[in-house]
Amino acid sequence: MVSVGLLLLRLVIGISFIGHGSQKLFGWFGGYGPKGTGGWMESIGMKPGVTMAVLAGVMELVGGVLFTFGLLTPLASALIIATMLGAIVKVHAPNGFWATANGIEFPLTLLVVAAGVALTGAGSISLDALWFN
Repeated sequence: MVSVGLLLLRLVIGISFIGHGSQKLFGWFGGYGPKGTGGWMESIGMKPGVTMAVLAGVMELVGGVLFTFGLLTPLASALIIATMLGAIVKVHAPNGFWATANGIEFPLTLLVVAAGVALTGAGSISLDALWFN
């Protein structure tokens, strides 16, 4: 049952990161693509904006794909953790804790889930278990 729980966590979190990465990289799912996201990133001091948007998008997309499939889970988790740390520091921390005020609550939750899965392992229903055990 633990592996089913880990699979559920990986699917929901991983697919969400695939979506967010796709928003930044391709403008899919209501996203603004590299140029639009890059402009926003420049506005909060992350320069060069387009480069930063592409880097964040690649980290989210690759991290999301790897996390979803439970492949190279420590790397996948590290990519997710890094993007969430960036979001917490650059966007959410000044707003306090609660998500209702755009605080750190939600990105911190995603970060902790990724860290927990990295520490626990992806479970037996994963490519890590199939290929590396």
